[in-house]
Amino acid sequence: MRIGLDIAAMAFKKQVDQIVLVSGDSDFVPAAKLARREGIDFILDPLWASIRSDLIEHVDGIRTVWPRTSSDDRRNVSRP
Repeated sequence: MRIGLDIAAMAFKKQVDQIVLVSGDSDFVPAAKLARREGIDFILDPLWASIRSDLIEHVDGIRTVWPRTSSDDRRNVSRP
């Protein structure tokens, strides 16, 4: 909830041009939609976790910068 409120506040006040959210939680869909409506570039970094399609639909890009490790493969974590 607090992260969503922070995203909304930064978007409404035009304090940022881009937001990078490190999460794959689809609870952030309303915050992502609001930020994009306010002209903010919204990037998602799910750290190699799978992401629901409703979140993918409301972001401008998906990029994981943390290197994938063999432990990710053992946990069967994959990116859609």
